[in-house]
Amino acid sequence: MRRSSMLGALFVLAFPGVALAADAPAAGGWLAPFTVIAAAIGMAIAAGLCGLGQGRAVAAAVEAMARQPGAAARIQLAMIIGLALIESLAIYTLVIALILLFVKGINFA
Repeated sequence: MRRSSMLGALFVLAFPGVALAADAPAAGGWLAPFTVIAAAIGMAIAAGLCGLGQGRAVAAAVEAMARQPGAAARIQLAMIIGLALIESLAIYTLVIALILLFVKGINFA
């Protein structure tokens, strides 16, 4: 572990040009249309898979409540926490999609 971190530090010190940031591409380049497509595909996949995951989670929770009615409150609490975590994936994907759309600079003109 120590040897690999020493080699990494030596590499950064020996080749500082690799660690420097590149210049920003010119506005209106060929990359802008692909950011829109990437944002749309990413959000579509995340929303679809989150919907499937939430459906499976609710189905499993309802089945568990039917089998053990006495533990319904604990199962429901775990289900709600799980659904919140699943939904957070779609929200994070939406944030990334909005960053792709508005930070990369879409020129509508």
